[in-house]
Amino acid sequence: MGNSVQKLDQNQEIELPVTELPDESESFTCEICIEPMLLPNKKFKNQNRCVHPFCIDCMVKYISVKLEDNVGKIPCPSLSCDQFLDPISCRNLVGPHLFVKWSDVLCESSVLGVPQCYCPNGNCSALILDECGGNAKRSKCPNCKRNFCFQCKLPWHAGFACEENRELRDANDVVFGVLAERKKWKRCPQCRHFVGLRGGCKIVKCRCGADFCYSCGKRVYRHGCNCETASWFDRLIDGIFCIILVILAILFIWWILKNSEKTCV
Repeated sequence: MGNSVQKLDQNQEIELPVTELPDESESFTCEICIEPMLLPNKKFKNQNRCVHPFCIDCMVKYISVKLEDNVGKIPCPSLSCDQFLDPISCRNLVGPHLFVKWSDVLCESSVLGVPQCYCPNGNCSALILDECGGNAKRSKCPNCKRNFCFQCKLPWHAGFACEENRELRDANDVVFGVLAERKKWKRCPQCRHFVGLRGGCKIVKCRCGADFCYSCGKRVYRHGCNCETASWFDRLIDGIFCIILVILAILFIWWILKNSEKTCV
């Protein structure tokens, strides 16, 4: 018994798989490169904020050019559209490198007008904002945890003013400044020497002869200071002194009026 070959009838119809053609309603022409796009997944979608016919490749190039110009709030390229591109929805399209750059540009543009500086530590250089209303001085970098001065933008100069910090000093000066800051020594407002107070009255006399308040650091020319940290005894002395001045002024005016009445008589 031999092998038999089965022949198809010439009148028999063979069904072939039909390849689906793209829907003409979903195809579009990019308004930037003027190229027809047959695949609907090539169309850029701005989180359904606007539905202009732009291809993804052209939009990625458009975003890249805007970021080169440090534009973080990127508008839709359509002339008649006032919408802006959404960075989150574009994240998978532009890639991680371009998305990080977009985020950095947005961050820098959002802090314009806010006092800011970069960490003076060369291994850090993190961007730091002044959240104290422009009064920040001693600050700690949230990234490297090192102290620095927000006023002069240099590493923290314990015990020394900003203008003194710019002068060259040896390691002993730096160590002494840290010690003075830890001991809370005050500096004389006249000669700028450090003065320590173990106890007693807060009005101290420096060796240069200047009297100053150890609480607020201001120079005083009489015993007493009106700073907020003044003791109750000092405030009492100041109050009594003012009352005595008022009484003497009243007595003086009364004496003048009494003598004027005698003169008229």
